[in-house]
Amino acid sequence: MSVRPDPGTFRARVRRGVGAALIVLLAGAAIAVFVTAVTPHGAERELVGEGSSGASSGDVGASDGADVVAGSASGTIFVHVLGHVARPGLYELQNGDRVVDAIAAAGGMTAEADPAGVNLARLVSDGEQLVVPAVGEATAAAPGVASDGRIDLNTADAAALDTLPRIGPAIAQRIIEWREANGPISSVDDLLAVSGIGSKTVEALRPLVVP
Repeated sequence: MSVRPDPGTFRARVRRGVGAALIVLLAGAAIAVFVTAVTPHGAERELVGEGSSGASSGDVGASDGADVVAGSASGTIFVHVLGHVARPGLYELQNGDRVVDAIAAAGGMTAEADPAGVNLARLVSDGEQLVVPAVGEATAAAPGVASDGRIDLNTADAAALDTLPRIGPAIAQRIIEWREANGPISSVDDLLAVSGIGSKTVEALRPLVVP
């Protein structure tokens, strides 16, 4: 005749089994939470940014290129350098460059050039034609153009004024009418009184004109 197990002992074994199972489950959950917490989620994004190929890398390159093109275009000007320089021609310069930079881009002055014939410190403007004379060569200045190439606001005609940046035929005519009505222009800032000319235009004209 078999001995029947003690119910109390059986229940104790069941409780211990269930408790062990719960401990295993809780330990597994704790490990999963820990692994999730310490995993560097940013690592995947970093790898995609640095080592991706195909469409993603192409998109990044296109964006960078567009920024570079926009930045360079906004600061690019063109100056036609003629006269006694090593390589006369049309040169691409940057806003803020001076006559000395334009001449350097053209290979520098020749032995016959007259350094005193141009103002090397003057700022150049987009669309300007810069002529370097030879020693003893008279610089034939157009009407309303000073010897250093700047536009004389008091003697320039509409055609000469129209060569200035931000100045078209209509505003050129207003400048002439203003000086005829108010007398000689004593300062570049007087142009602020001319309809259609604002502070940005005056600052752009400041290095290019003489009152």
